[in-house]
Amino acid sequence: MSNKALELLKIRRSQYALGKSLPVSNALVDSTVRQAVTLSPTSFNSQTSRAVILFGAQSEKAWSLILDALRAVTPADAFSKTEKRISSFAAGSGTVLFYEDELALRDLQSKYPAFSDAFPRFICNSAGMAQLSVWTALAEEGVGASLQHYNGLADQALAAAFNVPASWTLVAQMPFGSNEGSFGEKSTIADADRFITVGL
Repeated sequence: MSNKALELLKIRRSQYALGKSLPVSNALVDSTVRQAVTLSPTSFNSQTSRAVILFGAQSEKAWSLILDALRAVTPADAFSKTEKRISSFAAGSGTVLFYEDELALRDLQSKYPAFSDAFPRFICNSAGMAQLSVWTALAEEGVGASLQHYNGLADQALAAAFNVPASWTLVAQMPFGSNEGSFGEKSTIADADRFITVGL
């Protein structure tokens, strides 16, 4: 008997060859992202994850801002490779910018002081679950995506461009679009190096 959740995780792969011919409507992608984030578990039901969902020219604008920021910190002889990579993300149909709300985090720390030091770690867990949920849900719809971390570069420019609240901290970017390339074999490390089972 197959496990549907595991089957979905198998089709969630990094797609770097993105196109603009989505197999579903923009509205369905938007709804899928919203539902996936909303349904993702969070510690203390904190619901700190936020998302800015960009399509078309707005997504291209985001990657242009990131590229401008990279130009300032990338050696000239290495920039062409960087530019090519960023262009591959901009070639997609859209991008999800993932944020965590620092105001919500501080509120949690105030309400539960005994866990104050632990909440930043809890929030990282919640952020990862939201990202995986969105990625897997998009894969189920036949939408390709990858997860990127160009944080601390164009954060202020992105916030200004898309009216992002000051308390939101950028944690990841997910360019998405049509799958224009195949997926290679996914390698995994040996179970013996990863798992310990006791009492089976």
